[in-house]
Amino acid sequence: MAYLPCFASAELEAVCKVLADTTNGLTGSEIAHLLLEIGVTDTDPTITKWKRLYNAMVGKQNQVQAGNFLIQFINKAMAPAKYVSAPELFRWRQDGLNVALAFSGYRVRDDGLVARTTRESTVDGARARAGRLYSLLESRGLHTEVLKYCKAELLEENYFHAVLEAVKGIAERLRVMSGLGSDGAELVNTVFSVKTPILAINSLKSDTELSEQKGIANMLVGIFGAIRNPVAHAPKTTWVMPEQDAIDVFGILSYVHRKLDGATKI
Repeated sequence: MAYLPCFASAELEAVCKVLADTTNGLTGSEIAHLLLEIGVTDTDPTITKWKRLYNAMVGKQNQVQAGNFLIQFINKAMAPAKYVSAPELFRWRQDGLNVALAFSGYRVRDDGLVARTTRESTVDGARARAGRLYSLLESRGLHTEVLKYCKAELLEENYFHAVLEAVKGIAERLRVMSGLGSDGAELVNTVFSVKTPILAINSLKSDTELSEQKGIANMLVGIFGAIRNPVAHAPKTTWVMPEQDAIDVFGILSYVHRKLDGATKI
């Protein structure tokens, strides 16, 4: 392999913070094993993981005056076989690395290997490039009202807050359409009452139509109770929001928004 340009300290630090993240990064023993495997001295094995990895990489880069060893480390750390039972972890690391590496003109492909790409110069550009989930949801035709409230969080792959903002967006749309100022179950049950409805998603003339109205209300009350309320009150570190869960929630919200598109105010 030809000698690659050295990484700037800020770029190297960003990569190490992804790879050695407290929650989703490599373990200390994994870092030690991979450094040994590529022939890089583990200079500070007792300090914080990302600083340990950073110091090791800086030392090697200064020694050889090339960025090759960081690329080798990433290639080994991202080998797909390591993630057979943890595909979400692979995607999290891949997306984080792609933001960090964008400024150096590299990206991590789906096969786990680092490849060259055009260099980014802005944070927004780097985040947008790595916004895989946002692009996926757009391609699936997710309702624009869902994306309206959580685009920034999706571009950061922040599923925890993206889901929270998207659910809050449903409540806001109900308030705008109904003219009410309440929230949660009270708002939903008042808006979709079958006796004195404010919004009707159909003509409410048959048992089937009345059941659909009730079902939408029950679905939204469930979303507020099972998703929004726990997420709003629990810290991100204790209430995990995996990517697949976020996709499923967004699908439900998109369905409800489409129902609201055809709703009429009574």
